Amino acid sequence: MKIDRKLLYFLRTFFYLTLLVMLSTTITASIDRNIFEAVGSIWANWWFKATLLDAYLGFLTFFVWVAYKELHLRRKLVWFALIMLLGNMAISAYMLLELYKVQVGDTLETLLTRRNG
Repeated sequence: MKIDRKLLYFLRTFFYLTLLVMLSTTITASIDRNIFEAVGSIWANWWFKATLLDAYLGFLTFFVWVAYKELHLRRKLVWFALIMLLGNMAISAYMLLELYKVQVGDTLETLLTRRNG
């Protein structure tokens, strides 16, 4: 499938919005309460644990693709740390970097399989 201007614009907009929403939510939550205080008070809740596990398994799944795309170990390690620490903010940033390498007319295969050296 070829990437047209509308699809590229949609994807870039989606990941910009995701980044902005996550940044604003994280800043608001940080102002409200320290993360370590919050975790301490909700750690006993199994839904919290299930949601946290689900999120981190999703981050690892995304990282498998990043590890394939990135040829250098240093870049893989940096992206691993960013994804594990920043979650969807790092994922959105990675996707935006990749989406700005794609040209209108390229295929989705190019986006998904082109390796970064």
